[in-house]
Amino acid sequence: MDNLTHSLAGALLGHMGLRKRTPLAMPTLIIAANLPDLDAFATLSGIESLAVRRGITHGPLAMLVLPAILTVIMLVWNRWRPAKGEVRAGWLLLCAYIGTLSHPALDWLNSYGIRFLEPFSSRWFAGDTLFIIDLWVWGLLALGVFTSWRWQKRGRRLATAPAWTAFFLICGYIFANGLITGSAEQQAKKIVSRQWAVEPGLVVASPVPFKFWERKMLWRGGGVYGSGSYALFKGPRLVGKPKDTGLGDPRLAAARERPDVRAYLFWSRMPIVIEREGRAYLADQRFNGALVGDRFMVPLEDAPTG
Repeated sequence: MDNLTHSLAGALLGHMGLRKRTPLAMPTLIIAANLPDLDAFATLSGIESLAVRRGITHGPLAMLVLPAILTVIMLVWNRWRPAKGEVRAGWLLLCAYIGTLSHPALDWLNSYGIRFLEPFSSRWFAGDTLFIIDLWVWGLLALGVFTSWRWQKRGRRLATAPAWTAFFLICGYIFANGLITGSAEQQAKKIVSRQWAVEPGLVVASPVPFKFWERKMLWRGGGVYGSGSYALFKGPRLVGKPKDTGLGDPRLAAARERPDVRAYLFWSRMPIVIEREGRAYLADQRFNGALVGDRFMVPLEDAPTG
């Protein structure tokens, strides 16, 4: 998910009651909720950074080490700029762990994926449940945080109630979206098998912006791939004929040892080879569209001259 979502999630956890446990709990939760995205600095290295993102800083070792490091930093900060009241190291450490663990839990929900087990396993996991920037989740998080904050300022009893209400509504929203995705993938798999006589090895119901009741359908199997759409109560609709994935293309074979190509193939969940203006590119079905342009593509050959 995006970092605004992570930050609001940390703030919501604070307003659910953790902020009262110790001074510095709220900033610790918000920072911790974003901490695994330290790997975003790797994007400065170019396309090879795809092999780093959502890997080791989102894995079990990082989940153990990063909260402890953050707690030490917060305690040192408190020595330099003392907070009002006694900072309880145990509660601060617990907040750091809860905030940090919220990050991979949210990241798993979209189609980008996450390597939960890195460095022990490089397998990607993806929940295909929420779009990476979900405005409905934004709204519920912001409403829960703001209302609990207002209630607390006014001295109202049960000031944590709005935050808890938002939390359960978000959980229900995620669960409902999971059911939509599961149903869409099962229906699409049957249609592909019946219509094209292809047993799809992978079907992805990728969430789309705002319209949580719709999905972009992607499938692949038997060396071919295709796409379509899905709408709740209407079912899946396939578009066009299956296309060759191009993974046997000699231009890909010739470029496989390049660092950028190796990194891309390691990262890509649904790799394909496409041609644009007479030039071959390694792309991913999930990000092969006008919305992302050529950001998630790697050229397999030099640009034509002349």
